[in-house]
Amino acid sequence: MSTGDTYDVIVVGSGGGGLVGAYVAASRGLRTLLIEKTDRVGGTTAYSGAGIWFPGAAPIARAGAEDDIEAARAYLRYVVADDDRVPLQDAYLDAGPKLIDELEQSPWFQSFTYDPVPDYYTDAPGATAGGRTIFPPRIAVAELGDHAALVRDSIPVERLGAERGPVFDGGRALIGRALAAFLETGNGTLRTQTRLTDLVVEDGRVVGVTADSAAGQAEFRAARGVLLAAGGFERDAELRREHHTLPLDGSWSNGAPGNTGDALRAGVAVGAATELLDEAWFVPGLVHPDGLPVFHTATRSGIWVNAAGERFVNENRPYDQTGHELIRLHSSTDVSHIPTHWILDQRQIDRDGFGGSPDEPVRPEWLESGALKKADSLEELAELIGVPYGALAKTVEEFNGYARTGVDERFHRGETPWDRMYSFIVGFPAGPVMNYLIQPVPEAPNPLLLPLDTPPYYAATIVLSDIGTKGGLKTDEHARVLRPDGAAVPGLYAAGNTAAAMSGHVYPGAGTPIGSSLAFSYRAVLDMAAGTPD
Repeated sequence: MSTGDTYDVIVVGSGGGGLVGAYVAASRGLRTLLIEKTDRVGGTTAYSGAGIWFPGAAPIARAGAEDDIEAARAYLRYVVADDDRVPLQDAYLDAGPKLIDELEQSPWFQSFTYDPVPDYYTDAPGATAGGRTIFPPRIAVAELGDHAALVRDSIPVERLGAERGPVFDGGRALIGRALAAFLETGNGTLRTQTRLTDLVVEDGRVVGVTADSAAGQAEFRAARGVLLAAGGFERDAELRREHHTLPLDGSWSNGAPGNTGDALRAGVAVGAATELLDEAWFVPGLVHPDGLPVFHTATRSGIWVNAAGERFVNENRPYDQTGHELIRLHSSTDVSHIPTHWILDQRQIDRDGFGGSPDEPVRPEWLESGALKKADSLEELAELIGVPYGALAKTVEEFNGYARTGVDERFHRGETPWDRMYSFIVGFPAGPVMNYLIQPVPEAPNPLLLPLDTPPYYAATIVLSDIGTKGGLKTDEHARVLRPDGAAVPGLYAAGNTAAAMSGHVYPGAGTPIGSSLAFSYRAVLDMAAGTPD
C-alpha cells in the first residue's frame, strides 16, 4: 500500500452533501480531499430536482412566503414523533438558513429561489400549503468549462437516451456549482474512481482512510476528521436482503449506481452504531421501456389497481407515503400490490400524454416494449394484465361516479394542497423530458378525477422504487458518528444517506433528503474547523 498525502479534512462521496461539505471546508482554508467511487460526481443528487427543505432560509423570506421556524419545529416534532431525534431536528433547523446565507456569498452558488411545494403532512401542526423548499439556480454547461464533464447525467440522459442539453438544472446545477466552487478554492483535491475500503484508526481516533483506485491501494491521512457522505446501500443486494422485509435487490432503486454501502460497512467496522436500516426513501416507480422504473412523483390521470383489480390508494398521495403504503398492503394482505397496474384511457392520454410530446402523446417504444399495454376494451385490458374483469369494471364504475361529482369518496384525491398543485400541471409526466406547462384545467369538477370511459384503454406498471436508503450510522447534532454506548467515534462524521435520517421513518417535505445531507455535512465541517488538528 502506498502512503498518500495528508489533508485537514477527507470527504467520502460527492453527492450534494459531500460536495457542499468539501466546499465549506476548503473555503475555510482547510486542505480537503474528496474521494468519489465512480467516474462522475453528483451521486443521487444529480438525478434529483435539488429541492432543499430549509425552513427559515432567506430565499423563502425574499419571496414573501409564509414561514416560521417555530412552526416548522412543531411540524417536525409532530410528524417524526421520536424524542430521540429532537436534537437532530434542532440542529437541522439551525444549520439550513446559515448554510444558505454562506453559500449565497459565493459567486458560484449565487441566489437560491423558493418555489411553493406543500409540506407532505397537510393536517399536521405547523404545516404550510406553500412549503419550505428552495432550489439552486440553473447554470449553462459552458459556464462550468471542464468541470461539466465530471457531473453525473440525469436518469433521462443516462438511461433513456435523452440529450444532455446546454443547461444544467436541478441536481446537476447544484452539483456543477458546488464542484466548481470547491475546486476553485485552491484548497480542494478531487479523486474520482477511488473507492473507500477502510478507515484508519490510531489510539481510538479515525485519522484517515484507505482507498482503492486504478493505481492501487493508498492511505490518506486527515488531521481534523473524515466525513462519510457516500450515500446509502440501496444498490447492494446483500445488505437489502439482510435489512429489508421485501425481496428488493437494488435493481428497482433510483439511487446512484455506486451506492453499495461501503461507508456504512467501514463505519460499523470501527465500532459505529446504526439505526433505521430497514428504511428507505421509498417511492413508486413507473416501469419504462428499458424494463426499469423511474421515480414517479404524482398521478393526475387514471387509477391504480392491485392484482385483484381493486383501487387501494389516493394515487396522487405524496410519494414516500405511497411507497410505504405499497409495502404495508403487499406485506399484510393476501393480494399482491407490487406490481400495481396504472389504468388510463384515451381521454387522459390526450390530455396529459404519456412519454411523448403534444404532437406524439405516446412514444412508440412504450407500446413496442410492452411497458404500456393498449386494448380496445376494458375487458381485453383486464386479460392483458391478468386481473379479474368483473372487479376491474366495478372499480372503474365506482371511480367514474366520483369523477362526475368531483369528489373521491374513498381516497380523497384532489383535496390536499399537494393534490391541488397537480390540478394546474399539464404535461407529459412519463417522458424522458418533463416539460410541464402550468395552467388551469377547467374541463372537470375535479381535474384529478377524469372518468375512464373513452377507449382504447391503457395500462402501465408501477413497482416499489426508492431514491436511496435512509438508515445508516447513528450520529449526534454535530454529525459525529456514535458508538452503541452513545460516545462519539473521534474524528468520524457522517451525513446524508450514510447516516440514519433526522426525519426517522417519515418524509416531511420536498427536499428533506438533500437538505439533511447539506445541513449535517455543514455541521460536521464546522465541528472539524473548531477542533484541534492532530
